[in-house]
Amino acid sequence: MKIACKIKTKIDKIPPGKVFKYQDLGLLNQEYSAAAKTISRMVKQKNIKRISTGVFYKPQKTIFGELRPSENEQLRLYLFNGRKRIAYVTGPALFNRLNLTTQVPKNINLASKIRRPVSKVGNIEVRWVKSYVDITNKNYFLLEILDALKDFKKIPDLNKKSAIKRIKALIVDLKDLDIKRLMKYVQDYPPRTRALLGALLESINWKEDLSKLKESINSLTTFKLGITIEILPNSKDWFIK
Repeated sequence: MKIACKIKTKIDKIPPGKVFKYQDLGLLNQEYSAAAKTISRMVKQKNIKRISTGVFYKPQKTIFGELRPSENEQLRLYLFNGRKRIAYVTGPALFNRLNLTTQVPKNINLASKIRRPVSKVGNIEVRWVKSYVDITNKNYFLLEILDALKDFKKIPDLNKKSAIKRIKALIVDLKDLDIKRLMKYVQDYPPRTRALLGALLESINWKEDLSKLKESINSLTTFKLGITIEILPNSKDWFIK
């Protein structure tokens, strides 16, 4: 099969509105040059449209005209490289999704091991922050919890009592193996994150020994997070107030 036919066949199978890159077409290294010419021709023929360099989509046609891909669909390109997750949403957008704040941010922060320039997804500005841990499909949701603990004091419009209850519920719902991974990953986070995670694990009567986690925190340090003993009874034991 000629490369042009191969490309067209693959693109025909892509649903309208779904964003794709060259890497999504299963090309061999020697096929990229010919693929670029084929795709450029398809763009001129308006069979597909270009969002940015190397990023395309099949327009979705409706009675109201053509629709661009949703912002979530466009954002997917930044979160994955093929099927491998390379980033996750963090910051205010994450805290809103976790029901820790009612504020809906205008822009989105993405955590990744590789810092990138500020990008645009539709009308949304995408800012990159460096992740503390290598991201995978199996651990990003744990890093979301740790980010919420790390930035607890910075979460806008925060009801601390409800937030602690919510995060505790997220941890309780985890499998034992995931909680152990949470304890491993938190070692790469700031001490205040380790302290808050330790207090929460102790409060749910986590069966594993937490002494090593506590020993990793300077006992002369106090973390001023606005969390009273009424909110978290063992907070002082973990140097939190």
